[in-house]
Amino acid sequence: MKINETIKNTAGLGLDKSNVEKANAAKVEADAKQKAEKSITGDKSSGNVTLSPLSAKLQTLETKVKASNVYDAEKVDAIKSAIAGGQFSVNSEKVADGLIETVKDLLTSRFA
Repeated sequence: MKINETIKNTAGLGLDKSNVEKANAAKVEADAKQKAEKSITGDKSSGNVTLSPLSAKLQTLETKVKASNVYDAEKVDAIKSAIAGGQFSVNSEKVADGLIETVKDLLTSRFA
């Protein structure tokens, strides 16, 4: 298990949640496009400002990242309650294996 796999796998946690996230991302993208269009055409109160298409795309991506959830709040709450109740256990072998694999990947990419 790699540490970054949890972020990649969060998209597959729930179908309803992914649909909500897609709808939110579409709304954020539409808002960003409107802002970019206003910036490109120039606001009379702000002077003559023009943005490159790459800059507008970066703004869109930034707003998408801000709107997306990186973690599953329900899962975090379940883990918190398990820790508080003394029912949470850690498989140390799995953690150690994951750390070793991550270090191997980092060393391989560093020397490649």
